Amino acid sequence: MTRLRAALDANGAVAGIVTQSAGQSPFQALSKRLSIPFAAYAPDKTTAEGLFDQPYEFPALHSAHTNVELPVPVGSWRSVGHSHQAFCFESFLDELAHEAKRDPLQYRAQLLAAHPRARAVLDAAAKASAWGTPLPPTNDGQPQARGLALHSSFSSTAAAVAEVSLGADRRVRVHRVMVAIDCGLAVNPNGIRQQVEGSVVYALSAALYGDVRIEGGRAAVHNFNDYRPLRLSECPEITTIIVPSAQTPSGVGEPVVPVVAPAVGNALFALTGSRVRALPFGAMREATS
Repeated sequence: MTRLRAALDANGAVAGIVTQSAGQSPFQALSKRLSIPFAAYAPDKTTAEGLFDQPYEFPALHSAHTNVELPVPVGSWRSVGHSHQAFCFESFLDELAHEAKRDPLQYRAQLLAAHPRARAVLDAAAKASAWGTPLPPTNDGQPQARGLALHSSFSSTAAAVAEVSLGADRRVRVHRVMVAIDCGLAVNPNGIRQQVEGSVVYALSAALYGDVRIEGGRAAVHNFNDYRPLRLSECPEITTIIVPSAQTPSGVGEPVVPVVAPAVGNALFALTGSRVRALPFGAMREATS
């Protein structure tokens, strides 16, 4: 769980942000299972990464994390703490933009004034999506909306724009995802595109369906036959924009995962006016303020 608070000035600009998260340490849990005593008690920054090390500039930022011991065994997964903390932080930024009555794209761009590389990634994703132009209805006549998210992790920066609608059964449908990434010098562009596409499918599987329920003290999911991934028929059209760079090559396999869920969540808010603050989305529920 993560709680975020912010103070805005008279113009709607951020004066300060406080983040407080709580959860288990995946690496401490793994260390105990593998009997590595020196690592079992060391601080684990991966529990809160994505809150204190994001690319935006604020006049003041205080970030804290509380390690919580629970009986459920855990481990790390693709993009580790960035996966869920980016969902929290980028959803919150969208809330601040709405509170300030500002466009989410321009609100983020102002916070990236001191980070031109990240700003270039944001602009590339927005341009590919034709941000700001109206979207036509879906083939079955349902309205669509766009959502935006940006995040830096593993020395790379990625931004995603998701185009989303709701089916008649309130099921979340993701039609297109445009991803821009600056991962330094692109040694193998085809490999980067493959990693981006795999990241989008992986992240959507988690955002839409990825829960493991504990019943009677044990996981109700036993194997992949019980774990619902994204189906091929549900897969959106994915566009990858590789932002040119001469910097040292950096991460590709994980940096796109964190931006997918918040992009979808922010699109759902634009579509319905209801903010979803928990994962997975599944069938869209009316959010409570």
